[in-house]
Amino acid sequence: MTPNLTHLALHVRDLEACVAFYRDFCAMEIVHERGDQGQRIVWLAEPGRGKEFIFVLLPGGPGRDQGAGDFSHFGFALDGKAAVDAVAARAEAAGCLAWAPRQEPYPVGYYCGLRDPDGNFVEFSYGQPLGPGAPEA
Repeated sequence: MTPNLTHLALHVRDLEACVAFYRDFCAMEIVHERGDQGQRIVWLAEPGRGKEFIFVLLPGGPGRDQGAGDFSHFGFALDGKAAVDAVAARAEAAGCLAWAPRQEPYPVGYYCGLRDPDGNFVEFSYGQPLGPGAPEA
């Protein structure tokens, strides 16, 4: 049997702020939620992908304040450079823009980075070899 990546669980400081961030900036939607020992646990997925890959958000985490040289991140592909610019502008207005839009050589493409309420970097890109804008093989 070949393993299939299905989810990523994040233990976050502020559950409601993180749910709002991923719904607003990443267009993710709640596909399941439950109470476990009095705490709300939320499953988020991209529209139509709730049975493929989800983020599980659990409350009460310590937070993840990444240093300037730590480029660990979640990556979301967009359908054009204008979409990357639009996310960056919204993030700048919201005070969560970490990396202004920039162009890098293939396979990196055009991207910007945001910092979620828990301190994780979230990249939005166009022109990488996966997702919208990927070159045809």
